[in-house]
Amino acid sequence: MSQAAVINIFKDTILTIFYVAGPILIVGLVVGVLISMFEAVTSIREMTLTFVPKLIAVGIVFLITLPWILAKLINFTINIFQQIPKVLQ
Repeated sequence: MSQAAVINIFKDTILTIFYVAGPILIVGLVVGVLISMFEAVTSIREMTLTFVPKLIAVGIVFLITLPWILAKLINFTINIFQQIPKVLQ
């Protein structure tokens, strides 16, 4: 297996990780910042105020993006399995 093939597999792996985790992490970050701004304005310090909305938002985004995430992971897995014979040569 050539060095270029290993780099290509590594690049595909990193991009797949970003595609799969990115939307969920971005929504969690945005909701967290909005809640922090709300807490700063109202001076309310409640743990459930930060945890529950983030959990709900991340859960909704996960359910919405689940078919797309599964398609990305299936395509990545098929690509990796197709490259196995090249590695064994």
